[in-house]
Amino acid sequence: MSRKRSVAVTGLVLAGAVALSACGTNRSEGGGGGGSSCDTSKGTVVVGLIAPMSGGLSAIGLGMRNSADLAIKEANQSCAVPGYRLAFQPEDDQSTPQVAAQAATKLASDPNVAAVIGTYNSSTAQSAAPILAQRDIVQISSGNTGPSLTMGDAAATAPKRQFPTYFRVNTNDLVQGPFGAQYLVKKAGKKKIAVVNDGKTYGVGLTQQFMTEAKRLGAEIVAQEKVGEKDTDFSSVVAKIRPKKPDALYYGGEYPAAGPLSKQLADNGLNIPLMGGDGIADQKYVSLGGREGDLATGVGAPAESLPSAKGFVDAYKAARYSEPSSAYGAMTYDAANVIIQGLADVVGTGKFETSSRKKLVERVQKTRMKGASGEVAFDQFGDTTNKVLTIYSVKGDDFAPLQTGAYTPSR
Repeated sequence: MSRKRSVAVTGLVLAGAVALSACGTNRSEGGGGGGSSCDTSKGTVVVGLIAPMSGGLSAIGLGMRNSADLAIKEANQSCAVPGYRLAFQPEDDQSTPQVAAQAATKLASDPNVAAVIGTYNSSTAQSAAPILAQRDIVQISSGNTGPSLTMGDAAATAPKRQFPTYFRVNTNDLVQGPFGAQYLVKKAGKKKIAVVNDGKTYGVGLTQQFMTEAKRLGAEIVAQEKVGEKDTDFSSVVAKIRPKKPDALYYGGEYPAAGPLSKQLADNGLNIPLMGGDGIADQKYVSLGGREGDLATGVGAPAESLPSAKGFVDAYKAARYSEPSSAYGAMTYDAANVIIQGLADVVGTGKFETSSRKKLVERVQKTRMKGASGEVAFDQFGDTTNKVLTIYSVKGDDFAPLQTGAYTPSR
């Protein structure tokens, strides 16, 4: 969706805000309850979340929901925001831009909403971000990687901040795509690469950045194909790619299509590794057909490997959530804590009002925090200053980390 189109939709969707706000709420009052000694006489402040909690990407969205819920419960137990109880309101966007816009409108219409965590998909963020920005509501994503969200369509050559309210704690595809190319070409030695994307914002942008770096490193892109995110039969695409004799395939998209594509490559005589970005780095990829030796990049480092994440990992296990925290759990937990810390500073001895939202935006921009995922800070575009990524490979029934490090541009 273009920026002009997004802004036009924003106005139309906000016009229906009052009607939507009457349609019920998923709010968890108190986020699990405040400490008995906490002063909550000033009332309730709401933190929302927009993520895919149903459908093919629900494993990711539910982990995000639980991780944010944990942070808010802990904040209420420690009386983190003076005079207030925090309430958590997760909204399911079903990985669909229109649904994400409706969720953003619903949250934006409530004067008690201070901030929103999410979204996961870059395409849903394109719909939600302008709506939240119009109401000065902080949005912090732990999963969006599309560069245009922070730096516009000319992100690589003439970056310009799009929304003062939008931030992310994970790095973007200007880093992730080249990081994957460096490993696949230089370390794995793959020189003839087929590229496939799912046509969505994330997949297209990721493959573009990957191809630019791969070609610069001397690899040949022998085929470029497009599939649908809900496709299950990839025989025609495989038939087009096979004569090109690639030694690897790079996929821009998410695991619901990537897993079956990997299996069908091998079934049709192309026993080559499939590599993708963080959108495939989930155990579900393997259960859907991903093969031993397939590769993925992940933003950040595995939580289990970070001393800074031990408290989060232990607390998440103790909370006994029904779903794993997913690859985005620690970063979602950090996103929630950035908001909580900012609210505590903004409220101080005063009250939270809609005019406080701008102050919260300013406070978040100045964040310097040691989080579960590492150092948390934002640059002038709202992007994280943390450029750490991880290469994963399928081993057994899941991905295992191969190497973790900060991205360094090739020379």
